[in-house]
Amino acid sequence: MPAIRPYLSSVVTDPRPRTLTASRAVLFDFGGTLDADGQTWKDRVGQLWREEGLVVTPERFDPAFYAADDALVGTVSPTLPFLETVSRLVAGVASGLGLRDSAVVERIATRFVTSAMATARRNAPLLSTLARRYRLGVVSNFYGNLATVCDNCGILESFSVVIDSARVACVKPDPRIFQAAVEALGVSTAEAIFVGDSPSRDMAGARGVGMPHIWLAAEASQRRGPCCPGDPVVRSLSDLGALLL
Repeated sequence: MPAIRPYLSSVVTDPRPRTLTASRAVLFDFGGTLDADGQTWKDRVGQLWREEGLVVTPERFDPAFYAADDALVGTVSPTLPFLETVSRLVAGVASGLGLRDSAVVERIATRFVTSAMATARRNAPLLSTLARRYRLGVVSNFYGNLATVCDNCGILESFSVVIDSARVACVKPDPRIFQAAVEALGVSTAEAIFVGDSPSRDMAGARGVGMPHIWLAAEASQRRGPCCPGDPVVRSLSDLGALLL
């Protein structure tokens, strides 16, 4: 288990490491990274669930969420919009927990997507700036409609490649999904940087293929420390400017 150490600022390593600024490409996770500052979909849906006054223990909520999440993989149209995607996810969670109130499902889904799209659009200018220096890509464990969701969020045009796990039949941290991205971009894994919020999927996966990586971590998560000594850790995607520009 990594040693616990304090983080006194948003960016906690040398702001211009040679291995980052010499890179040719930057790859991003989507959920929890491009649409939030290090908070997973499960945690965000759970928070909205509680704000509706629906008290469910993690022991019940987490399996219901994961089951609903798994049920969507590969079953949606590539053109399914973001709101409809999240509505189906939340409806699946509700069904698993025995909730039949469609109005609650609609409110949770709408609030989730409104917040996610606001964050993604806030990040759009940074992505546009990065795209003038690096080739950008998205690599995400998703349902089959990731490109449509990125388009709905107003960020698709910044990316040269979008790798959706349901479309390539492998999921992070499988090395093949990272390899598919760098091959599409025409770079090596050592020439790309991965930015993500999940230590087990994003950071470990990138480390496994020799790709430099930046951990986007909610403040509470940072107490566990990064997966590799010296890894850059940021609290917000906006902090990437100090690292990469």
